[in-house]
Amino acid sequence: MGLTSNKVLALTVCTAVLLFAGTVWLWPRLARRTWRAVSGRVALLLAVQLTLFASAGLAANQAFGFYASWADLLGQETDEGVVVDHTPGGPEDDPLRVLDTGSVPGAGSPGARAGGRIHEVEILGRTTHIATRAYVYLPPEYFQARYRTRTFPAAVVLTGYPGTAKALVDKLDYPHTARRLAKEGRMQPMILVMLRPTVAPPRDTECVDIPGGPQTESFFAKDLPDAVGGHYRVGEKPGSWGIIGDSTGGYCALKLAMHHPWVYAAGAGLSAYYRAPIDRTTGDLFHGDKTLRNRADLFWYLKNMPAPDTSLLVSSSKVGESNYKDTLKFIEGAKATNRTRISSIILESGGHNFNTWRREIPATLEWISGRLSDR
Repeated sequence: MGLTSNKVLALTVCTAVLLFAGTVWLWPRLARRTWRAVSGRVALLLAVQLTLFASAGLAANQAFGFYASWADLLGQETDEGVVVDHTPGGPEDDPLRVLDTGSVPGAGSPGARAGGRIHEVEILGRTTHIATRAYVYLPPEYFQARYRTRTFPAAVVLTGYPGTAKALVDKLDYPHTARRLAKEGRMQPMILVMLRPTVAPPRDTECVDIPGGPQTESFFAKDLPDAVGGHYRVGEKPGSWGIIGDSTGGYCALKLAMHHPWVYAAGAGLSAYYRAPIDRTTGDLFHGDKTLRNRADLFWYLKNMPAPDTSLLVSSSKVGESNYKDTLKFIEGAKATNRTRISSIILESGGHNFNTWRREIPATLEWISGRLSDR
C-alpha cells in the first residue's frame, strides 16, 4: 500500500485507537513498580504516541501532497528517469509520451467534449536531458468540432517543494476550476501543464541552471514548451504561454517570466519568495558564480537588469504569510521599472497552505487568461 493510500491512513488511525483503548484497559495491571510493569507502561505510551504522530503525518500529507511515495519520503526517489538517445524519427523520438488518460475530477460528464481530459505524460528534455512526469489538462473545447483548427493558450502550473504533481489535480483543483471558470465565461479555455519544479529529485534545484548539474531553468524555458507545443495545439506566437506556481513553484514562475519574457508572457507567484535559498535540499546551486547568484535574486534583477516586458502577479497575506513585507517591496520594485506590469492578491489572513492557495487560484486563472493569446 502506498504512502498516499486511504487504506494506510485508515489502518494507522485504527491502530492508534486500539492501542489507546488497550492502554486504558491494561493500565491497572501495569500499575506496579516492577521493571516489567514500568517497561510495559513505557512501551504502551510510546506506541500510542507513535501511531498518533503517524496518523497526523499521513493525514497532513494527504491534504497537502508533500510526498508521493515511501521512497520520496525517505529521500530514496527511484523514478528519476534515464534519458537515452534514440534514432531520430523513431517511435520513441517524441519528447512527450502520453502514459495515461483520465477524466477531470468533479466534471460530472465523463465525455471529453463536455468534461475535458487529463493526460499523464512523460516529458524528455531534448537539450537538457531532463526527464519528468506531468499532468496535462485539455479543456472540453479542445475536443469540440467547432474548435478543431484552433490553438489554445497554455499555462505551466508548478507545485512547491517537494510537492506532488497529482496534488495540483485533486487537491488544488486546477483542472476543475479552469473548466468551471471557462464555462462561466470568466476565462478563455486553456491547456494546463501541471508538474513539480523538482525535476531532478530529490534535489531542490530552484529552477536554476546549475553549473555541472541539472539545467532546470533551460528545461522550463525551452524543452518543456517545445515538447508540449509539438504534441498539442498550443499557440505558437509570443504571448501564448504563462506560468503559475506556489511557494517554490511561485518563485520559479516569477523568475522564468522575468528571465524569459518572450516565452512566458505572464507569471504568477502564489506565496512566492524572491531569492533562491541555499540549504541541505538545494546543495550548492551557484558554485561560486556571482552572476548566476545575482540573476536568481529577483530584487537584484529588477534593480540591475533591463526591465522584462512581462506581466507578474504576486500574492501574500497580511497575517499568516512570512513573505508579506518582501512582496510589498517586490511590487514597488516592479512598479519602478515602468515596463514590467505587476498585479497582486493580498488577503487579510491566510497561511502558507493549500486552503489559502485555493482561495487565490480562481482569480489567478482569470488574471493569466486575460494576458495570453490563443494564436
